[in-house]
Amino acid sequence: MTPQSPAAPPPPAAQPLSARLALGLVGVLIAALTSGLNDRVTDIALVDVRGVLGIDHDAGTWLESAYEAAEVSAMMLSAWFAVTLSIRRFAIAVVLLFALAGCVFPLVHAYPALIAMRIVQGLLGGMLPPLLMTVALRFLPPPVKLYGLSAYALTATFGPNLAMPLAGLWTDLVGWRYVYWQIIPLCAAAAAMIAYGLPQDPLRFERFRQFNWVGVATGCGGVAMLVVALTQGERLDWFHSPLICALLASSAVALALFGFNEWHHPLPLFKLQILGRRNFSHGLITLSGLLILFMAGSALPAQFLSEVRDLRPLQIGPLALCIAIPQLIAAPAAATLCNIARLDSRFVLGSGLALLAASCVAGSLLTSAWSANSFYPIQALQALGQPLAVLPILMGATGTVLPPEGPFASAMFNTVRGLATVVGSAIVESLITHRDRFHSAMLLDNVGNRTVLLHQAPASIGNHAAPFSGVLPAGDSNSLAAFSAQIHGQVLTMSIADLYLFLAGVAVALIVVMLVLPVRAWPPGALPRQSSR
Repeated sequence: MTPQSPAAPPPPAAQPLSARLALGLVGVLIAALTSGLNDRVTDIALVDVRGVLGIDHDAGTWLESAYEAAEVSAMMLSAWFAVTLSIRRFAIAVVLLFALAGCVFPLVHAYPALIAMRIVQGLLGGMLPPLLMTVALRFLPPPVKLYGLSAYALTATFGPNLAMPLAGLWTDLVGWRYVYWQIIPLCAAAAAMIAYGLPQDPLRFERFRQFNWVGVATGCGGVAMLVVALTQGERLDWFHSPLICALLASSAVALALFGFNEWHHPLPLFKLQILGRRNFSHGLITLSGLLILFMAGSALPAQFLSEVRDLRPLQIGPLALCIAIPQLIAAPAAATLCNIARLDSRFVLGSGLALLAASCVAGSLLTSAWSANSFYPIQALQALGQPLAVLPILMGATGTVLPPEGPFASAMFNTVRGLATVVGSAIVESLITHRDRFHSAMLLDNVGNRTVLLHQAPASIGNHAAPFSGVLPAGDSNSLAAFSAQIHGQVLTMSIADLYLFLAGVAVALIVVMLVLPVRAWPPGALPRQSSR
């Protein structure tokens, strides 16, 4: 017998936007930004942390995989628990436990315990970003709703770019433990603001009678296996690894069962019927592509400057801040543009995508002579393009969502966002590896056909380097080391340039999707909600 949904309780009373409520919303924003910072800063500082703890590279990758798998899985559940336990109670508990996990982690040294702690941190950290979209959709009145969504956009534009200078600060100047302890004061402030500002909803324990156990097992399990396969795939050589093949196959089966279950379950984690609305589907597709595009503003310059120019995160930090700091002005400005009813938000989205495409085309001109200063024009285009691209898709997608559907939209958006970030990292790693092999083979083949070049010491190797003759004197490896370093730098430069060109193609593809899929979206309150679109 099919279980019947319990009678829906009356919706919570509308809350006027007071200074107290605004303070509570700022607390949720700080909590969400703290979660993103913890993810990115610990990822950037992992090399230094591994060195301190005596963990080799392969074992260190599992620390990253454990965190990301738990984080994306938790994003699927956060909105459900927030509705059931009340947003205020749930947010305070998760924020305080998240701070406690960050406090304990640097004190743990046994490898199994480190893996367990990273899973706990990932579960707690993944619960926080969906809460920000949930409270923005519920508490903000139409005239300011887009400004709340611009705060949510900061978690994708401001936070990730602030991580690089923070990682450099803690590892180079203060101490590696602060990579994890940095979240403690932020979480304390966020919990206090949430406790003071957010209203207290009643508990809804009756929802546990229809808890979606099958959805949790198939959805969270399938997503976790997919994330582990993506993060470990390049290291284990993808389909040549039985583990990766098993993870991908099991993930495909689990996610197919998840989709079937969610479509028919009376109290699902995801309301898949929302995907029939064109603007919502367009939002998910474009958000995924944008998060891959954002790699052009963070991962690629950092990789070039660290591996070719031997710069530390603290030295690369100003370049990342070139994107992060302008977001504090650019995101609200983009919200203001989208709030103009006479302006079709698709023009704003197209402008943002065009700027991102231009930044990627400029990056494809990368040469080994570039320095950190050479990237500033690219970063400026990214800083302008990112908010102009994110805000219109948030407005279009959330504009089709009815108030009771807000938690479903939040869960779906944030899960797709988490997966897209992992997919983007996997694409960057895989393409750079394969282009490295291609360019390395081509360069070495050309050098082998022109051996006379090996008898000349190029100025780029150094004024005091001896020519490399192909035969090393006993005990002398300086010439070979210099030659190898030059080849590696040139190969990586060409590979990153290729990847910039690939990302420009992604931006163009998103422009084409924008021209075909979405319909006109109106600012909140400008027209009656079109839920069928």
